[in-house]
Amino acid sequence: MGPFWLSIFCFVSCAFALGQKATLSFDDGGSGLQLGGSGVTPEIILDSDDWEGVIRTANDLAADFGRVLGSDGQITTTKTLASSSSPKIIAGTIGKSALIDSLVSSGKIDVSGIEGQWETFLSQLVADPMDGESSALVIAGSDKRGTIYGLYDISEQIGVSPWYWWADVPPKQKSSIYAMDTSKTDGPPSVKYRGLFLNDEQPALTNWVNANYGQYNVDFYSKVFELLLRNKANYLWPTMWNNQFYNDDPQNGPTADMYGIVMGTSHTEPMARADKEKGSVYGGWNWGSNQQGVKDFMRQGVERAKDWETLWTLGMRGNGDNASPSLTAQQLEEVIAFQQDTLRDVLGVSDLSDVPMMWCLYKEVGGYFDAGMDVPDDITLLWSDDNVGNIQRLPTADEVDREGGAGVYYHFDYVGDPRNYKWINTIQLSKTWEQLNMAHKRSAKDIWIFNVGDLKPLELPLGHALSMAYDMSLFSDPASTDTWLRLWATREFGASVADATADIMATYGQLIVRRKYELLDETPYVFSTTNYNEAEANLAAWEDMLEQAQSVYDSLDSDTQTSFFEMVLHPVLAGKTVEEIYAKAALNGYYAQQGRTATNEMADDVSAAGQVDSEITSRYHSLLGGKWNHMMDQVHLGYTYWQDPGSNSLPSTQRVGSSGGGGWPGWPPNPTGGSSGGILGVSVEGSTASAPSDASPSLLPMDPYMAPADERFLDIYTRSTGSFDFSVTAADDAPYVTFSPANGTLSDTGPSQARVAIAVDWAAAPAGSSTVAVTVSTDGDAAATATLSLPLENRAVPADFAGFVESGGAVSIEPGHWSAQTGGAGGDADYAVVPRCGRTRSCVTLLPPTAGSQAAGAGPGLAYDFYAFAGAPDAAVTVYLAPSFNVDPGRRLAYAVAVGGEEAAARRVEPVEQTTLGTMPSDWMQSVKDGARVVTTRVGDVAEGRNTLRLWALEPGVVFTKVVLDLGGVRESYLGPPESLRVGM
Repeated sequence: MGPFWLSIFCFVSCAFALGQKATLSFDDGGSGLQLGGSGVTPEIILDSDDWEGVIRTANDLAADFGRVLGSDGQITTTKTLASSSSPKIIAGTIGKSALIDSLVSSGKIDVSGIEGQWETFLSQLVADPMDGESSALVIAGSDKRGTIYGLYDISEQIGVSPWYWWADVPPKQKSSIYAMDTSKTDGPPSVKYRGLFLNDEQPALTNWVNANYGQYNVDFYSKVFELLLRNKANYLWPTMWNNQFYNDDPQNGPTADMYGIVMGTSHTEPMARADKEKGSVYGGWNWGSNQQGVKDFMRQGVERAKDWETLWTLGMRGNGDNASPSLTAQQLEEVIAFQQDTLRDVLGVSDLSDVPMMWCLYKEVGGYFDAGMDVPDDITLLWSDDNVGNIQRLPTADEVDREGGAGVYYHFDYVGDPRNYKWINTIQLSKTWEQLNMAHKRSAKDIWIFNVGDLKPLELPLGHALSMAYDMSLFSDPASTDTWLRLWATREFGASVADATADIMATYGQLIVRRKYELLDETPYVFSTTNYNEAEANLAAWEDMLEQAQSVYDSLDSDTQTSFFEMVLHPVLAGKTVEEIYAKAALNGYYAQQGRTATNEMADDVSAAGQVDSEITSRYHSLLGGKWNHMMDQVHLGYTYWQDPGSNSLPSTQRVGSSGGGGWPGWPPNPTGGSSGGILGVSVEGSTASAPSDASPSLLPMDPYMAPADERFLDIYTRSTGSFDFSVTAADDAPYVTFSPANGTLSDTGPSQARVAIAVDWAAAPAGSSTVAVTVSTDGDAAATATLSLPLENRAVPADFAGFVESGGAVSIEPGHWSAQTGGAGGDADYAVVPRCGRTRSCVTLLPPTAGSQAAGAGPGLAYDFYAFAGAPDAAVTVYLAPSFNVDPGRRLAYAVAVGGEEAAARRVEPVEQTTLGTMPSDWMQSVKDGARVVTTRVGDVAEGRNTLRLWALEPGVVFTKVVLDLGGVRESYLGPPESLRVGM
């Protein structure tokens, strides 16, 4: 943590704006103005001629003081300053407030640093602001929203979260509040227009709105407007599936403007007209055959919204969220020319430089641009991600100076291929940082609009993204998301649980990026049930995270528990339950192949987890007397293609049953010992075979350098009714092999299975290769024996070696664990580790995103030393990458890899095919399902002994998440082998 972040994090007792400079304290500290305390509340003074939205916000601030002190502040609107017994907050907008202007003219405040700026404010403790007052806190805004943000900055500092209503974060009670003898300037924001798109709002949000408001009216939208402004955002695309913002309630438009919200419409709704209004177009929505009808429709939208602050959506698509079947690039140029002429005419301006306009290059629309369509320079190009958080295109070097600039349309929710994801949060914040940091550095910073679906379940990713949009200077460090999470958790839940909560949500992001809930149904199950203990380890990680979240929840007071449940415990608990359903359904099928009694236990667990899922939904809906009833109405179990099913359904499971004679039908397939041979089952990692019925499987080899997360075990279980005592022993000449547990009792009524861990005392084991016989035996009526082979490879690396050690024919590397960085001295790029990124640990990428193309060898590289016990011909390196795009069509993403000595040839890899906008790369579907692009390259022969794997990112935007060298022993899995052991480091 850098010194600036460290200093602000020391203010953990103050829930101030995340990362911003604090101007308030909760003890006197020897100076400052007491704004609140026992019998003390502030008087907030404004000019009665200031913006109505500013005065409305001041009333919010007065109420916020009441939320933390027990008594509201007082509001005074006046044209002149006068003393009174209450401490003063003087707030206003330069040029709209005579009070602020008088302080400027008298030299009490200097606004030269903010005057004329966009959405900027000065907060300062001013001495002798008027006769009879020794000091007052002054908030001066450069414009309407500048003042509003200054007021809400005070709200957040005193302990009222921007999410106090939407996430029920309890205000932090205060006994006293002081304005410190300091000043600060905030703004302009890093991104000019920052906001959200309420989309895919059925069933959850719509059912909730209908139950609470009757329709999407001004009472509902006022809550959204306030949330945006408290988060220092300013821009909104309203719901569009079956709604018409301006018609659903005629007060929606003027109220948005009064609040200070810039209204827009989605990529498919030009000129402030809702998609559901297109039915009123006489003659149909077709530029070619009904140009006049379409023109009239568009002009009416401008006429209606001309008096309200609007960011105009230009262009044209088909009906709904669909491509037009007939529109050509030439016609689209005509459409935009007409739209701009209409804006000039209706708004009464000849120059559109002060009229914000954007054209969203979403889906097929990007193809028009790629085809060479001429777009006026004063229109903001709104580039889009792929609907799954991977930005497809950003400004090239010759586009960064466009007058209209550029922006990004980014999804935290989506309906479409490969699957809808609209239930709860499935966003990894570190990935969001990587993508939005790249966008900002590459000059896409005029508009950021986030598709947040129903809004309610996405408090965390939206809050994070809006914090970035407001002040990117706080996010220059690749580890800044971890810091932000701690500050967020401090504000919402308190300093005592901040570290634990931040860790929980960082872990959540790492687990959910592996596979979204809606994609877990695919068969075979993506996490391996036979190799690397992958399926069970993944589920165990969810269980561990849930235990941690429950522990934090239990430590909180009841009011804070509610907000913690909504934003932390619910996604962890609900998510773990869905993961359990699909993991245990997969294990059910695996166990059925082996005839385990536990097959039925897994089937029962799936059913029980399905019931728990329903109970979790009910628990959410019953919070606070049903405040959020319907918000979890979204179906999320039983997907079979992109669209959600009609209702939740569980995956199918199998059951095995007793034959009544002590055995299972068909088990064992080839009994060797009569009925007594049927009850015992033994299986090992890497195989579906079951001894003693099948040919006895061999255990996977063991050596002293196995990956820390790898372990050798065997499973012992019942396969029919009855019980038995078991023991596990090694051959008499192998006392250095031990088992835990070495004996036990199993029964079909439970416990019906046991996992036995195998350990080796390598100091006592013979050097080199050997094989140990392992025997599992039972006694009594169920007497049976299974004998398995355990290969051992007792070998040693040189004492002076430092690096990764091959085990089982594989070297698995987390890319942040390099041995050395090479080359690139004096260059324009360097590698950075992004913590808690990717599917397993961290990501490595080249920064800054504006760096030039690099060359293997000359440019910065990463070296990973490893030791191989056996050489391998034509070895393969698999690189796991983030599923990124070629954001510059003239510079394809590329990396290079080499294995061996310095002379080893570097293989250049261009992992993403170049396609026109609107057309996805051929591997896109699989890579976004998997949360990773997996690319394998043959690197030639690898010699025994010391080696080095070298990796170069040749273009910024390449994100390494894992590297695996296959020397002949990599087994099939989803995440790849766990990271290899490192020695001497």
